[in-house]
Amino acid sequence: MKMGARIRRAVSVSVLALLFSAGCTPQGDPGIGTGFADDFERAQIGTAYKQTGGNWRIEAGELRVQGAKNHPLWLLRTLPRDVRVEFDARSESLEGDIKVEIFGDGASYADGDSYTATSYVIIFGGWNNSRNVLARMDEHGRDRVVGEPRKVEPGRVHRFRIERIDSALTVWVDDALLLQMNDSEPLKGRGHDHFGFNNWQSELFFDNLKVTPL
Repeated sequence: MKMGARIRRAVSVSVLALLFSAGCTPQGDPGIGTGFADDFERAQIGTAYKQTGGNWRIEAGELRVQGAKNHPLWLLRTLPRDVRVEFDARSESLEGDIKVEIFGDGASYADGDSYTATSYVIIFGGWNNSRNVLARMDEHGRDRVVGEPRKVEPGRVHRFRIERIDSALTVWVDDALLLQMNDSEPLKGRGHDHFGFNNWQSELFFDNLKVTPL
């Protein structure tokens, strides 16, 4: 192969690699377009999600999990920087502990007892239904936000609304403000562009997921 042809080939490969890295996540996931919704009215979880472990399954039109030990179920759709995510959640355990992640990599999970997320971690009724937390990657970190006391009501369907606009991430539960964080270096872009349901030990049910760009 002549030198000129080699150079042209190398340039072409570099351009293709740049285009691929700019337009895709490692999973090659599509964006949400004008929005995404899921009512889980089917038998199988399906290809729109990545299961990283745990016993995630659909029962009677709801997503069910218990004892996943920080093995999230990731939605394989990339999020825009400004977005609203809504869903129903119900805990059938006295410890409450409803947990989700947002702006993560869409693939990570715990490989032991400890777990540092790639996302913001939102926990309602954690630590035996005693604490509400919004954390940037480390749910035990000193920079986490701890909300006002409020408990998960076992058996009650709680409606969540999570929004990020610019650097402000806000969480409402049942239309009441639960948590808010202003992050001067917000998680965004490739590697920080997925939503995931998560769980430690409590018996949880999720339903009526809706994702809307803002």
